[in-house]
Amino acid sequence: MAITKWQGVFPAVTTKFKDNEDLDHAAMERHFAFQIENGVHGLVTCGSLGEASTLSFDEKLAVTATALAVADKRVPVLVNVSETRTRNACRFVQQAADMGVQGLMVMPSVLYAADAREAKDNLRAIAEAAQLPIMVYNNPVSYKVDLTPQDFLDLADCEWLVAIKESSDNVRRITDLRNALGQRYQLFMGVDDLAFEGLAVGADGLLAGLVVAFPKETVVLYQLMKAQRWDEALKLYQWFMPLLHLDVSNKLVQNLKLVETLVGVGNENVRRPRQPLSGAEREHVAHIVRAALDRRPDLSGLR
Repeated sequence: MAITKWQGVFPAVTTKFKDNEDLDHAAMERHFAFQIENGVHGLVTCGSLGEASTLSFDEKLAVTATALAVADKRVPVLVNVSETRTRNACRFVQQAADMGVQGLMVMPSVLYAADAREAKDNLRAIAEAAQLPIMVYNNPVSYKVDLTPQDFLDLADCEWLVAIKESSDNVRRITDLRNALGQRYQLFMGVDDLAFEGLAVGADGLLAGLVVAFPKETVVLYQLMKAQRWDEALKLYQWFMPLLHLDVSNKLVQNLKLVETLVGVGNENVRRPRQPLSGAEREHVAHIVRAALDRRPDLSGLR
């Protein structure tokens, strides 16, 4: 297998719905194109932000087919794998591979907190079934499964595992992974409000949320960090931070879909049991967005 080198900004794109909760492929086409036209380096479909838990097997494939058509190989398209049974995950990734996805993001089964042996065997089984490059999603905060640097060292012989989305909420992990593993895996910071810190200590990219509404700002932040223009990056990050906090929430889907709506690139439609924000919660997010737009930085001299 040729070595896959993913880096840059990969949005965990939202799944667009009509008022009746049907998939809105036209809205997704516009939104995926908006991301690519503003410089993102890849797309990740059907993740937690993409409301994977509400999507059927076939719907996940349909959303991903739309992303593949829009991307037209300009950027890689990864589909998130979140099936609760290993056999179902293997069947899913085989169909995704047949569609032409460039890779997978694999998260643990969210209904069962596997131990390290089970989690590693699950990854190996999915990798063998897919024969595609895989980004492992490590998020012990939300999913109660934590793969440590030693676990990733144990998995290093599996050639299909090429990247890690590190969402432990502990930025020390980036350095620990680098020390233990060198350049064996590409490392992506998966916590929006640790983006600066993660890139500063050597992450290769961002698997980001607020990028869905602010792709230019996210890409410029990444570019400034890679150019070691720390002061300019920090100023942009400080402006961005109140928005980035909205990604670290049980209601990240509703938060970010409201942000998309307020900046004119989406709608608030979600699938029940989720409902759009209301009352004080909605006003809180709207206030943050208004304040950010009032002080939105001029990026023209920063690229």
